[in-house]
Amino acid sequence: MSRIVLKLGGRVAAAGAGEALALRAAGHEVIIVHGAGPQITAEMERRGITPSFVDGRRVTTDEVLQVVRDSLAEVNAAVCAVIGPDAVPLFGDEIGLPASQVESLGLVGHPAASAPSEVVAALAAGRIPVVAPLASEPDSGGSLNVNADEAAAALAVGLGAERIVFVSDVPGVLMDGSVLGRIGVDDADRMLGDGTFEGGIVPKLVAAVRAVRGGVRATIGTTEVVA
Repeated sequence: MSRIVLKLGGRVAAAGAGEALALRAAGHEVIIVHGAGPQITAEMERRGITPSFVDGRRVTTDEVLQVVRDSLAEVNAAVCAVIGPDAVPLFGDEIGLPASQVESLGLVGHPAASAPSEVVAALAAGRIPVVAPLASEPDSGGSLNVNADEAAAALAVGLGAERIVFVSDVPGVLMDGSVLGRIGVDDADRMLGDGTFEGGIVPKLVAAVRAVRGGVRATIGTTEVVA
């Protein structure tokens, strides 16, 4: 039995939950980590808050963090509804997913590799943990917003997963209008450093590189990220 982390983007979270069920039916242990990017942005705009991003990561104030939590709760519930009674809804900050604060982004954290006991217990019971990407700062215990891609990679490495799959409305890593079949981690690092990639693909590539270097196979859409 292999262990797979499925990271579902906010736009495809409920639809992608069906893939988790198919993987479990094939005999895999599955952990879902989901985002809620579009939902958060829409709710911020509804409340008159202007979204701000740096390299695909959301600048987060106390006010924004509450919007993040509310939006994640809605998406988490929607994913769990698709999974059914075997879903285990979890919030990263409530299960002790640790993160160091990225001061320049406000209440944003960089998550550390971790194997929370609640996730391990859910897998042992044959259930599917559905994790919302918040984390806690170990020293203060305060909650931090973490990028869902990075949270998924941190859990994949910490849990010793065989594979992490990033599922979104993006077909893969695009270069000159074409989807790459594969990209090496060294090339990814170089191109991330020289600004070849921008926007939401940046945290996905950063997370995939981290996962691969932590011993986890990684796929972004149809693009395989390799050592």
